[in-house]
Amino acid sequence: MNYSTHHKFHIPVMGLAFTIDTPIKVARFGISSVISIVEDRLIEMMRKHYYPTIGKEYQPISTREEDYRAKRITDYLNLVNTIVQAQVEKLRAAAFEGGSEIVRYFEMLPDDSVLKQLYQQMTKTSDQSEKNKIENYLRTQIRPGCIDVNVMTKLDRNNNNKQGELLEDGSDAVAALRGYAKSNLSNSSVVFSAGMNPRLYNYLGSCNEFELNEEGGFTKKVIIKVSDYRSALIQGKYLAKKGIWVSEFRIESGLNCGGHAFATEGYLMGPILEEFKSNKPELVNTLFEIYTTAVQNRSNKKLIDPPQMIFSVQGGIGTHEEDEFLHRHYNIESTGWGTPFLLVPEATTVDETTLKKLCAANERDVVLSRHSPLGIPFFYLKGTSAENEKNARIKSGKPGSPCTEKHLAFNTEFTKEPICTASHKYQKLKIAQLQSLHLPEPEYKKQLNDVLDKECLCVGLSNAAAINYKQTFVKKLNAVNICPGPNIVNFSKVVSLQTMTDHIYGRKNILTKTRRSHMFIAELNLYIDYLKDQLADDLKTGQFSKKKKYYASFYQNLCDGISYYRQLRGIAAKRRNQFDKALYYAGIELDCLNYQYGIS
Repeated sequence: MNYSTHHKFHIPVMGLAFTIDTPIKVARFGISSVISIVEDRLIEMMRKHYYPTIGKEYQPISTREEDYRAKRITDYLNLVNTIVQAQVEKLRAAAFEGGSEIVRYFEMLPDDSVLKQLYQQMTKTSDQSEKNKIENYLRTQIRPGCIDVNVMTKLDRNNNNKQGELLEDGSDAVAALRGYAKSNLSNSSVVFSAGMNPRLYNYLGSCNEFELNEEGGFTKKVIIKVSDYRSALIQGKYLAKKGIWVSEFRIESGLNCGGHAFATEGYLMGPILEEFKSNKPELVNTLFEIYTTAVQNRSNKKLIDPPQMIFSVQGGIGTHEEDEFLHRHYNIESTGWGTPFLLVPEATTVDETTLKKLCAANERDVVLSRHSPLGIPFFYLKGTSAENEKNARIKSGKPGSPCTEKHLAFNTEFTKEPICTASHKYQKLKIAQLQSLHLPEPEYKKQLNDVLDKECLCVGLSNAAAINYKQTFVKKLNAVNICPGPNIVNFSKVVSLQTMTDHIYGRKNILTKTRRSHMFIAELNLYIDYLKDQLADDLKTGQFSKKKKYYASFYQNLCDGISYYRQLRGIAAKRRNQFDKALYYAGIELDCLNYQYGIS
């Protein structure tokens, strides 16, 4: 079955559970989405849930099986594919009558879609013969959205066999990639996020599933999530040398996003997109020159034209106006709408308690925290059951979590075998060390809080699916944490898939915060706040003088970004006044920081 999309947006990966079965919910309507495949226990749980729904017996894949992680992933993706194909066939056969899925399919399309316009023509046609002819044609044009997967490159823990020997090509990320490669998904992509992983990319180069097919396209494609142009060029070149073509660069805001935040050195979304737009021919030609040499060396194929490469963008988009501007001004092919879809149960998997907290969230509830064991800033919703559980453990004198999954077990400060900084074992050892150092009270409290902040994400980001589907993920561990972007505060109602799609395409407005800042301004303010926090911390620890060059560059990049936005054309006239005023105040705040700290 051909998987493509007639939509202009996609649903990015969110957490572990929140989009784990999103394709089963939305793909039949032509909407593309991304599954996280890092947590194989969660994937096994989802296999157990979904096999009975198609009348088949669930056959467990035990951890005792060789390469069980990859096998679980392959089988789950094949299962999702089977379910979606059956859904599409059923949808194609449905009657064109009010409320039917085939009607929903066409009504959700963007208004400028040729298919949408043909559908509307059909509804107004009185000639039954002509109407039937159009209906039959429309049925042939139905395409499900792409079933894509995400591999976070940093989550690549080594694994050993029962004899304690290192498994070759058995690390977490490599096994996940192998599981995807062996699946029967077609016209699908693997999305790599969190930067370059040479071991993973080297393995990718050995997977023939990503080679050009006879039609000159790809059965399985590669998408790289990046936060700046330089990263795209470096990673694109590395993969091109391996004979791997990057079909899409997915540009994500460094700070105006959910989950882990990979802040740039003050580079803002607008200037970054401008650089991608201006340099696309150069990027394509540069990578194609390297790629075609690698392909010729490997298979003796001579390529004449470069394969297709597109740009997509995500991070903080909240209105049709912003979405349309990104497409029109920067030639973006697809926009990622993540956080708002957490309030769409028809699209994502969020438990009822957490859903209510998301609806009620304000600016004070969504924080850029230090909760991630990876040591990377992490957007986090306060007041979740996972945070309450963590605090209860601290209060009882037993901080830290049981570490059942170990996907974030990378610390070897006290142990030969890596452990997770959110684990009870690590926190007990670290607190004992801090107590032995006899630090001044303020410094001790600061370091202690840094230790206690860390929270188990493997279980917390998986449990929403376990709760919703009445399954057991890990016995006696039921707490949920969630990682929305700051944009969640602008949405406070649970809505249908149709309503959210109508909002994206400008047919409805579901924003509940009328004074919401433009996405570019919101990101700029996040970067200024981030800079202030970094400056304050480094001044306290005496690191400021050592990092002055970094701060000077950060400050200058923000100033350049403001200058770019002042000249930017295409912002709607009704928003321009507010937009310019926000730039003015941001400039003053930066000048004050420069004066206070002597940055430049």
